[in-house]
Amino acid sequence: MEASGERAVQKRQVLFFCLFLGVFGAGAEPLRYFVAEETERGTFLANLANDLGLRVGELSDRRSRIVSDQNMRFLLLNSLTGDLLLNEKLDREELCGPTEPCVLPFQLLLEKPFQIFRAELEVRDINDHSPVFLDKEILLKISESTNPGAVFPLESAQDSDVGTNSLSNYTISPNAYFHVNVHVGGEGNLLPKLILDQALDREEIPELSLTLTALDGGSPGRSGTTLLRILVVDVNDNAPEFVQSLYKVQVPENSPVGSLVVTVSARDLDTGSNGEIVYAFFYATERILKTFQINSTSGYLYLKARLNYEAIQTYTLTIKAKDGGGLSGNCTVIVEVTDINDNPPEILISSLTSPIAENSPETVVAVFRIRDRDSGNNGKMVCSIQDDLPFVLKPSVENFYTLVTERSLDREQNTEYSITITVTDLGTPRLKTEHNITVLVSDVNDNSPAFTQTSYTLLVHENNQPALHIGSISATDRDSGTNAQITYSLLPTQDPHLPLASLVSINADNGQLFALRALDFEALQAFEFRVGATDQGSPALSSQALVRVVVLDDNDNSPFVLYPMQNASAPCTELVPRAAEQGYLVTKVVAVDGDSGQNAWLSYQLLKATEPGLFGVWAHNGEVRTTRLLSERDAARHRLVVLVKDNGEPPLSASVTLHVLLVDGFSQPYLPLPEVAPERAQGASLTVYLVIALASVLSLFLFSVLVFVVVWLCRKRRAAPLGVCSVPEGHFPGHLVDVSGTGTLSQSYQYEVCLKGGSGTNSEFKFLKPTFPNILSQSIGREVEE
Repeated sequence: MEASGERAVQKRQVLFFCLFLGVFGAGAEPLRYFVAEETERGTFLANLANDLGLRVGELSDRRSRIVSDQNMRFLLLNSLTGDLLLNEKLDREELCGPTEPCVLPFQLLLEKPFQIFRAELEVRDINDHSPVFLDKEILLKISESTNPGAVFPLESAQDSDVGTNSLSNYTISPNAYFHVNVHVGGEGNLLPKLILDQALDREEIPELSLTLTALDGGSPGRSGTTLLRILVVDVNDNAPEFVQSLYKVQVPENSPVGSLVVTVSARDLDTGSNGEIVYAFFYATERILKTFQINSTSGYLYLKARLNYEAIQTYTLTIKAKDGGGLSGNCTVIVEVTDINDNPPEILISSLTSPIAENSPETVVAVFRIRDRDSGNNGKMVCSIQDDLPFVLKPSVENFYTLVTERSLDREQNTEYSITITVTDLGTPRLKTEHNITVLVSDVNDNSPAFTQTSYTLLVHENNQPALHIGSISATDRDSGTNAQITYSLLPTQDPHLPLASLVSINADNGQLFALRALDFEALQAFEFRVGATDQGSPALSSQALVRVVVLDDNDNSPFVLYPMQNASAPCTELVPRAAEQGYLVTKVVAVDGDSGQNAWLSYQLLKATEPGLFGVWAHNGEVRTTRLLSERDAARHRLVVLVKDNGEPPLSASVTLHVLLVDGFSQPYLPLPEVAPERAQGASLTVYLVIALASVLSLFLFSVLVFVVVWLCRKRRAAPLGVCSVPEGHFPGHLVDVSGTGTLSQSYQYEVCLKGGSGTNSEFKFLKPTFPNILSQSIGREVEE
């Protein structure tokens, strides 16, 4: 965090340094270039790169451009060479009018880093306009009583050129009565005056026609002429006189057309037609004639067109009062246009950058300039944007502003910003201008995919079909586009014995998980692995989640009888003394089930018995006990079939056959059978043969079944090899089988179970060292062991 903070400070210092350079460059004395008007388009003016001390190509690298207030592209900059060319022919009179010098300011704007250089292009006048009189003929009436030396103002000519190319002199055709003098008017223009050299005599010369010529100072010079007709009239010895020789009035620029500006008044001491006064403009310019009009009889001066302070601030008018006898008098009216706040501020966008990459440091978004054509407080401006945005305005010179980011942007919070730039002037009433800028934020891969859960638990039944859909995982990414495209994968497992690649697979596009093969609960009850979600950004980001697959048990294993052994070469016979009490424990059927839960809950049932009602089987532990006292009438040999059934759905079962021999005592290991009556010996002999044949066939069948079961068990438990006195790890947790009430021996009857290993398939279980509570039990145990 400290390092990133230092980098941010360094970047901010670099930005401020660049802005300082821009301000420093803009504050220097502007460069000035000169060009004559009407110069052809494409004319080379200067090389800005050399003048500014920049290397070739730096203008292009720094994204240079020419900006100006005129909103016209009169200059063209070649950013590769730095050459400044004229983009169009310039007419000085159209651009600046009478203003001299005609200077067109412009700025060179460099964006990377931001810097402004001021420059000016001065358009020099050429003598392309001749002086022009508004009237082709000037009529002047002069009384014959006029004394020599009298001065008569004449209409001035108009010349659009300035400086030495403007009006410089007036001449009149040679004659004996008049000559022309020139004086400077109130606006700096030259005004001709006709001066009488000698008295006129109407009876001798009633009319004179002279040519008035206006000359400019250009080279070669140009001229314009008008005809001056002088009529000699009888004596009218009183000329009109104005009450004031000078009228000064202030008019707001928003005054409506037709409003009264001022009233001028003149008086004439003569009577009759010589005392009737007519008012008119005298040597008025075309601009004045378009703006004002005067009532010829009342002297009211009206507005003929709208005023504009930003174009012209002062008008100087000369009004002539002429009587019926042809005599006239003049007065001057100065109209000062006062400024009002009628121009809203303007916003001129120079550059705009959008979109902006999120997490970027302070970035220049826009460069713009503001201006107001009003003056005074009406032209002062305040620029602002909304307060709740991560952007800030930084002022520069020449009313330039830069819009920069205040901090790094986060696209996940805002994908775009609408910025309103508001410029308000300080006039009355205040005017404002708003400009909306939409800045888009482009995405950067800064968000890792997030799983909806930190861990997932999936349940699947064993013996499933291959390619079974067992569940799905899901992750989301707050980024957009390719940065939000997620690919799912299985991560390498830490358990080297877990063949994950052969157990499950994942759809890389949607996170669906599939079991590749059938699962076996007895071999694998559950397993865990980690999955990853990786986006497509650069660099790519990823996250992990834990998936636990729990295999649910199905009832696919039948109960297996451990005792009595069904694959023994000879059937196991249980000995029961005839003196046994009711409830005597004959034996116990021991069985196990490879399943779990209720699928492994075993119950026992006596399916068949030689003599029903003599023996019974406890349903929960498999103990075979006598149900009543034995008698001499009971048969000596009994065959019991016990059914072992689990609690699965559907239930599976197995059966076992018990042979029980009733004896009077245990003094002989093999007791003789009771004698058979002689008359029944022959029939019994035939029965014995039949029983032996049937037993042989049944034994062969059981042996085949047992071999199949043993081979199946050996394959299934290949991971745990069997040896002498070895116990399968998955089914017998110790060297003693001691589970009370679940189908195995009770606590009072324990057997050490060993699996005797042989070279073939004749391995068998042996129950050694039975523990009985009396000597009779010990004798039975020795018989069983033998």
